[in-house]
Amino acid sequence: MIQTPYLLFLGDAPDQLAAKVGQGIKDWRPENAVGQYRMPGCGADLGINDLTLEAAKAAGAKTLVIGVANRGGYISKAWKEVLVEALQLGFDVASGLHNLLRDEDELVAAARVNGRTLFDVRIPSVAYPIANGVKRTGKRCLAIGTDCSVGKMYTGLAMDAEMQRRGMKSTFRPTGQTGILITGGGVPLDAVIADFMAGAVEYLTPDNDPDHWDHIEGQGSLFHVSYSGVTMALIHGGQPDAIVLCHEPTRTHMRGLPDYDLPSLESLRDTALPMARVANPACQIVGISVNTQHLPEDEAVAYMAEVEARMGLPTVDTFRQGAARLVDAIARL
Repeated sequence: MIQTPYLLFLGDAPDQLAAKVGQGIKDWRPENAVGQYRMPGCGADLGINDLTLEAAKAAGAKTLVIGVANRGGYISKAWKEVLVEALQLGFDVASGLHNLLRDEDELVAAARVNGRTLFDVRIPSVAYPIANGVKRTGKRCLAIGTDCSVGKMYTGLAMDAEMQRRGMKSTFRPTGQTGILITGGGVPLDAVIADFMAGAVEYLTPDNDPDHWDHIEGQGSLFHVSYSGVTMALIHGGQPDAIVLCHEPTRTHMRGLPDYDLPSLESLRDTALPMARVANPACQIVGISVNTQHLPEDEAVAYMAEVEARMGLPTVDTFRQGAARLVDAIARL
């Protein structure tokens, strides 16, 4: 088990979006976030205390969590110096990067000498089956996006929290490193061999009570040429009964792909729904979740009202407004 609380390591993250792992932990498990560690040039700020390693240790932090999801998922030499020092001071280190801690000789040696543990949460721990497409009992909701990092995880967490408040049967099912670090379990889907990804989603969302909802954490985007495969596995392996479309309206291009424009919500709807109905003919799109963090309140409200009128679906920012209207929509299915 990864020991809490955490010191969230932001390193030299270029912008706020690159620190989405740390941001997710701070937003959904604030009691586990003692502070943040930022290197010179860091462009992200979680709005919590900046602490040195020594101060964080004195404040009770037990694990340094790499709170950055950089393109390619690598550990730089500059990062490594801080991580070694953290291990020497008695921290465990946890990471969801593709560049595994256990593959870095300096970190392995420092952990061994100092009796500390390295946690790579992006290593699949189960031999997942190939998907069989058999219909499972229970209900499932999947958030899919016009792009990466538009609020799919926040949407699932918010809907699960709202259902829990209402006494409904509900579970959030993480498929990425941030969700796993928030909840303590899940499937690191983008680290699963391609042929087994859909089967891993079936494994993650097994048979359940007829009135139980699994909220499956979305990944990637069908329109993102780098990461569309993981989205397709979620759609077919998840066999969702309900889909929520997720969007961030201030983007000028796909994340990391300046030559690719974002699709419209209409394009996402018209592409995703036929694919979902291959695995579950009864699937319906029930609402839209808009990430309005970069819009002032009045512009956010006006934008969501326009989208709702255009699309004919309840449209909310689940972080600003909560997920009640989305839960109302799926409760009617």
